[in-house]
Amino acid sequence: MDVHLRDLRALIAVAEEESITRAAERLFIAQPALSKQLRSLERQLGFPVLARHPRGVVLTAAGQTLVAGARDIVARWDEALADFRTAATTGRIVIGMQTAVGRGLQRSALARFRELSPGVIPTLRLVSWSDPSAGLDDGTSDVAFLWLPAPSDDLDVLPIVRERRCVALPADHPLARQERVAFADLLDEPIIALPPEAGALRDFWIAAPERNGRPAVIGATAETPDAVFEAVASGLGVVLLSEGNAHLYSRSEVSIRPVDGLPPAVLALAWRRADRRPLVAAFVRAVDEQLE
Repeated sequence: MDVHLRDLRALIAVAEEESITRAAERLFIAQPALSKQLRSLERQLGFPVLARHPRGVVLTAAGQTLVAGARDIVARWDEALADFRTAATTGRIVIGMQTAVGRGLQRSALARFRELSPGVIPTLRLVSWSDPSAGLDDGTSDVAFLWLPAPSDDLDVLPIVRERRCVALPADHPLARQERVAFADLLDEPIIALPPEAGALRDFWIAAPERNGRPAVIGATAETPDAVFEAVASGLGVVLLSEGNAHLYSRSEVSIRPVDGLPPAVLALAWRRADRRPLVAAFVRAVDEQLE
């Protein structure tokens, strides 16, 4: 049996909120994804931990025992991770990202960071979309380049760039003949979505708020940019992306057009609010200076 810290944190949140909906909002994931995660946890354990009723959920007797232990496990992990971070104030910084940053920013920021923190080795880490925190949640990244909305209110963010959204379509798609595409013309198109674990970020990139309750037609899900564009080139659907990434991921079999009727996307640098290490502050400063 392989129970993850993310499962324990989810169970704790549900126990404290006594509502899967409120717990999902607190964890910044979609309610169906959280329900699926909890059902999977119960299957792994072999016994129910939640009793569901019309007004919410309560812990079963077994669930109460498990939550008490889960709190201890999570607290011990957080303490151990904090001790590790304190010990690792020099030597290496891990920079999580889910797409190429580009935009002339990454190279200049890294050069400035090396000036501010000589001897610290930056490590670039590409993280699957299934972790919308790009490694910040489990401590495998120290800072991360993320698309907003941020997956947790425990993060601080520095907005970097605001860009309009575009749509990538197969090159032979009828809409590819237009110079611009209205979002209304995409409502019935199959769309390539991030995995359900991406939560609010998945909703943003399928433009769920702008659909006014009309469900998106999911043509496929993808966890990496390469998988996204392979799905588009294969005719499985279209995908929304930022204008800057349109230049980074150009492919001959895919056409990219600006979309009218959507708010822009915001790329940000994120880090854990409780992480006060000098090397994190130095990286934030290095990026911030490139924005001036």
